[in-house]
Amino acid sequence: MSDALTQLEADIRADLARIAHPGAAWLEPKTGPDGKPALDVLIVGAGQSGVAIGFGLMRSRVSNILLLDKAEEGKEGPWLTYARMPTLRSPKDYTGPDLDIPSLTYQSWHEARFGTASWRTLDLIPRGHWAEYLLWLRRTIGLPVCNSCELLEIVPAPGGLLAARVKRADAVETLHARKIVLATGQEGMGGWMIPEPLRGLPASSVATVADDIDFDSLRGKRVAVIGAGASAFDNAATALEAGAAWVYLLCRRAQIQVIQPYRWLTFRGFLRHLSDLDDAWRWRFMRAILEMREGFPQATYDRCARHANFTLHEGAPVEAARETGTAIELQTPRGALMADFMICGTGIDMSFADRGELRGFADNIATWADCYQPPEGERNARLGRFPYLADDYAFTERVPGETPWISNIHLFAIASTMSFGPSGSSINAMTTAVPKLVHGLTRGLFCADVERHWASLSAYDVPQAVVTRPARNMGEAR
Repeated sequence: MSDALTQLEADIRADLARIAHPGAAWLEPKTGPDGKPALDVLIVGAGQSGVAIGFGLMRSRVSNILLLDKAEEGKEGPWLTYARMPTLRSPKDYTGPDLDIPSLTYQSWHEARFGTASWRTLDLIPRGHWAEYLLWLRRTIGLPVCNSCELLEIVPAPGGLLAARVKRADAVETLHARKIVLATGQEGMGGWMIPEPLRGLPASSVATVADDIDFDSLRGKRVAVIGAGASAFDNAATALEAGAAWVYLLCRRAQIQVIQPYRWLTFRGFLRHLSDLDDAWRWRFMRAILEMREGFPQATYDRCARHANFTLHEGAPVEAARETGTAIELQTPRGALMADFMICGTGIDMSFADRGELRGFADNIATWADCYQPPEGERNARLGRFPYLADDYAFTERVPGETPWISNIHLFAIASTMSFGPSGSSINAMTTAVPKLVHGLTRGLFCADVERHWASLSAYDVPQAVVTRPARNMGEAR
């Protein structure tokens, strides 16, 4: 470790010590029905969101926590797996999991690791460096993380607890917690979509942008990328760079989307207070943003366009697909084309029952369609399937009273977007969204223990001063 990084970590410890107020422990340990200690909060996901949430809880003196991640250490999140862009797309000075602690920012880590001159000349953050920074951050903060640990199921347990069945290696164990946070990023509440015309094709011919694709095997082949967002372009570029014979990018829109609405909404008012608006305004804003979809930067497009064997087809949704024996024929409004392999960059649909951990109560998770009916011209069935969350990011019930315990399961993922804006998977929203979530978690923990706190106050008899001078009568005063 460099001397600069060692000094930075010492500065961080000093910074955190200076702002560690109040320092009093305020949570009483709970015991699960198995006789083992229960967690106060179990965080599922140890990527950038999980790290930030864990840090926020520890700063609030909630330290009886555990982070789980099904990936091995260092592979949390998409950065070293299916993220296929060279750099992050966010500007380098966006803060996030540091939660506004200057010495914990990416800039501080980068300058300590590579020097201040490197930071000054840096354009965008390399994704490998971001992954390294996140791992350093979690270690420096001292977060407890269990890697290669997959959540299988959540069920209620006695004493107001939740039971999480977890697979670690070849063993399955049960962890009990008062609250569970699903910090599961992109996948949170469903699966990656494959357009209906492609669902009957052999699995060896179709992948999503999140799959582990062997791009070397695409050398000399024709690749069709379905979708025109940033991830679709990333995968098209990766196939081109791997030596694909031809790459077609099929955009269903008549004109490709080049506006990035996430740049517009990156201001404190929107990020902090969208969730304070009524349902009509929340729906109106997020429908406009999500229907526009996320745009892509110039460098992402140029990475594809520099290849002569790249073709962009606008107004070309896939209407039908069939095997011809040696290839796949894709039919679009602009005609047919032949491909050997398809990559779908068409986003994620909300499909609660497809998530094993949610399956037992999926049918009672309230959606936006259950809770709000927009005007005729503003309806969108896909967005209506998003979960309708409480003000603390907790699930709400479709039928009140059937599964009241789901109010202790909090969702901080892309599926929280309709309720809170881009809070669950975006760096730009983290410094406002994570404190809001942490506030909700600590509020719930405190309110659940209110009788104990009242009894504690009623019994509190610690004197603040000792009076040793005898009291005098008023007439004796001189």
